[in-house]
Order: sequence, then structure tokens, then C-alpha cells
Amino acid sequence: MLKTSYTLAALLTLAAGAPAALAAQTPGTAVSRLASFKKPSDGDLKRTLTAEQYAVTQHAATEQPFHNEFWNNHEAGIYVDIVSGEPLFSSTDKFESGTGWPSFTKPLVPANIKSADDHTYGMDRTEVRSAHANSHLGHLFDDGPRPTGLRYCINSASLRFIPANKLTESGYGEYASLFTAPANKKK
Repeated sequence: MLKTSYTLAALLTLAAGAPAALAAQTPGTAVSRLASFKKPSDGDLKRTLTAEQYAVTQHAATEQPFHNEFWNNHEAGIYVDIVSGEPLFSSTDKFESGTGWPSFTKPLVPANIKSADDHTYGMDRTEVRSAHANSHLGHLFDDGPRPTGLRYCINSASLRFIPANKLTESGYGEYASLFTAPANKKK
């Protein structure tokens, strides 16, 4: 079994644009906002999230493969926690795993991911959660492509997608450079 564990290196962000009842629209960068993040009450989460988002993030449910919002999304951008808005994954690290769930080779900000052994249903696997909101995201497997060999198999219901062309206005401008081509150098 894959044993990967990340520790929280620093408090990072409460994202602008998370569900309105969950996140304040505050100026600044994603990195500058998470210090004030306080996880909403269970009642607030039930009222703000869809039933599926709540079941996945709060009770480790799994959505249906091939019938979820992001499994086949090919747009450039980043994926953030639906509860806290913390940046989790980038489309630059997304790949077609054939599983029917969004799959990534690595996290965008490793400190925003934590993992734990998961022995439910008689399986031996690694659960992946967001570090700040403790949202269940999915599972980590060691059958991914190079260069990492990892497959972060993530539930769409735990994610919100921020398109590359909306990063700055959504408070994630520090990630915009991932999606801009370097200027051509004059010869």
C-alpha cells in the first residue's frame, strides 16, 4: 500500500468564490486568506452544499464514476476545496485515468492535502482529505503516470473549478502563471 503523508507547512487560503455562506469575498491572494478560515457548522454545510457534496466531503461518500462534473473536464484552471476554497489541484496535472473520476498526478499545494490509511470495505488504501476543511476528497493510488507514478482519484463533488481566465478575479492570481505561455524571445 502507498504510504504518503503531508503535514501542514503553513496556513494558506480561504478562497474567494467558495459557496457564499462558506467563504467571505475578501481581497488578497489565496495564500493570505486561510489564516482566518473557520470551518462552517454542520448545519451551515448542510444548507450550503448539495446533498452529494455534503455526503462526499463530510461522510466520505463516493460519487458515481462517469456521472460527475469534472471527470471529463479539459479546461485549463485549478480545482479548490468546495468547503474552504483551498487550492488543491491544477489541470496541468490532470490526466485520463479511465476510472470516471478526475485524476491528478500531484497536488497543486502539497500542504493543502493530508492523507490517512483507509481500511473501509476490506480495502487497504490511502484516503485524501483537504488540510484546512478536512473535506474527504478521494483516494491516492500508486498506479499513475510518470513523473510521479501517483493517481489522486478525486470526487468532483468535493471540488470547485476555477477557470484559468478567472483566476485573478476569483482571488487565485498567484496561479495564473501556470497557464500563460512564456513570451517569445527575440533572436
